[in-house]
Amino acid sequence: MTSETVEPVLTGVRNFRDVGGAPTVDGRRVRRGLLYRSGHLAHATEEDAAFLSRLGLHTVFDFRNSADQALEGPDVELPGVRNLNIPLSDPAEGAEFWTMVREGDLAQLRAALGDGQAAGRMVATYRLMVAERTAEHGRVLRELALGSVPALMHCAAGKDRAGLSVAVTLLALGVERDAIEADYLESNSPQHRYRIHRSPDAAEGLSPEVMELIGPLFEVRPAYLHAAFDTIERTWGGTDAYLAEGLGLTPELRERLRDRFLES
Repeated sequence: MTSETVEPVLTGVRNFRDVGGAPTVDGRRVRRGLLYRSGHLAHATEEDAAFLSRLGLHTVFDFRNSADQALEGPDVELPGVRNLNIPLSDPAEGAEFWTMVREGDLAQLRAALGDGQAAGRMVATYRLMVAERTAEHGRVLRELALGSVPALMHCAAGKDRAGLSVAVTLLALGVERDAIEADYLESNSPQHRYRIHRSPDAAEGLSPEVMELIGPLFEVRPAYLHAAFDTIERTWGGTDAYLAEGLGLTPELRERLRDRFLES
């Protein structure tokens, strides 16, 4: 189907957009209306759900873990659409940390996040998602190559786990690195940016110092994505080896993926 020409403003779903249009290194472009990305769908309104239903989606890839789903709720059900949950982080990973972010006082936040620790945590997370989640990313690419499209990828905020999964998909399609980064950084734009919430009882609430401390956790930064790309280079020596050896994407599947997603 033809994708929307004007990006919609969804009420209960953040960071939604069509990934189509990105240019490849060989002069082609990703087709529109085949791959979308967003934050979670748990708070989608009836109008949001109706819009999403009109996209003709085959599969929604939900990269949240069980802790995320318990906190935010399950995705809304879209008739005829398969919801495929592929967690990209362990439910217990960082549970106490994120409780501290939501509820901790200023002293706790300074100790855990000050002096560049917040950004450092994000860089480390991206490295781990590349190095340790090869089976999951490989499965996503195989699903797409074999016909699970149109597809929507999301996590909680739609910026990190979904952002990296979209980036990996675009790498497999041969999209230019600058274009991959541009799509990734779009999560910082006002209409897409994550709305930060802290417990109403949290000391200092969302004061300027609190925002400065927790801000790196809720932004996307070039350094985060570059850490992922650097891990690919250091571990596998390049994108082709990462896709083939790390993710198990055969030349045949990669060609099917490109034929499916790229304009002639």
